Amino acid sequence: MEPENQTAVLEFLLLGLSEKPEHHTFLFGLFLSMYLVTVFGNLLIILANITDSHLHMPMYFFLSNLSLIDIFLSSTTVPKMLVNIQTQNRAIPFAGCLAQMYAFHLFGTMDSFLLAMMAIDRFMAIVHPLRYSVIMSPRVCGLLVVGPWVVTNLQSLVHTCLMAQLTFGAGSEIPHFFCDLMPLLKISCSDTHINELVIFAFSVVLGISPLSCILLSYVCIFWAILKIPSVRGKWKAFSTCGSHLTVVSLFYGTIFAVYLQPASPTSSQKDKAAALMCGVVIPMLNPFIYSLRNEDMKMALGKLFSRVASSRS
Repeated sequence: MEPENQTAVLEFLLLGLSEKPEHHTFLFGLFLSMYLVTVFGNLLIILANITDSHLHMPMYFFLSNLSLIDIFLSSTTVPKMLVNIQTQNRAIPFAGCLAQMYAFHLFGTMDSFLLAMMAIDRFMAIVHPLRYSVIMSPRVCGLLVVGPWVVTNLQSLVHTCLMAQLTFGAGSEIPHFFCDLMPLLKISCSDTHINELVIFAFSVVLGISPLSCILLSYVCIFWAILKIPSVRGKWKAFSTCGSHLTVVSLFYGTIFAVYLQPASPTSSQKDKAAALMCGVVIPMLNPFIYSLRNEDMKMALGKLFSRVASSRS
């Protein structure tokens, strides 16, 4: 039995989004297009923030970090999925599977923390405008990003180390398009109670903390906006939060829509839908949401395109 277990953990088979060959060409073209839009769109946001001095503010510092994380998050799953579709080879090495799981939970959790940091930034800008530049200093902004990096790396490391201790049967198939925690636990031959307890603990702490920060920040923001006497002033204050609220609604709306429903025979399909939305679709949409609803960002992107065009002429 030991040699079989040792052989079994050499690789897994990712079943992907569809096992029907007639769907593969469409899926490859769709996700390749989405991935390219995600990478180039978020890179444009980062370059605009770096090159335009008017955007050297905490709000855009957090946005640049969010764009970088979105590139990493999408790159964790989509390239491997595209290779599997193109080569018709669904195998992924055990070490590669653990690395993919580590990266997805690292960047996915970091995404939620950055959304919380951006909510705190808007809270400080609207509720404490006179002290904003003092409170949100470069040092504070740096700590607000470094702290979650440490915590999310620790979470991913714990999950990965615990998963590495489990055994799996020969020819294990993962009913997903990438290696994720719950699909791996379902196909394990080992006792997974400790893994499940750790997942629950991290989900409570690292899931509720960012959401609580966001909700508390916006309660205070809305309360402060209601005190503004003019309608124009209220709209101006609220408009600075529009893009962030849209992204938060998409991110947490997807999570609530999928995971607050009772378990059913289609739960694995819901898991795939949630992973696609949070790990592929939202990272692709973020550059459009933040650029189309933000005048400063549109001006910075316009300057960036002008520089590129003039350098080629």
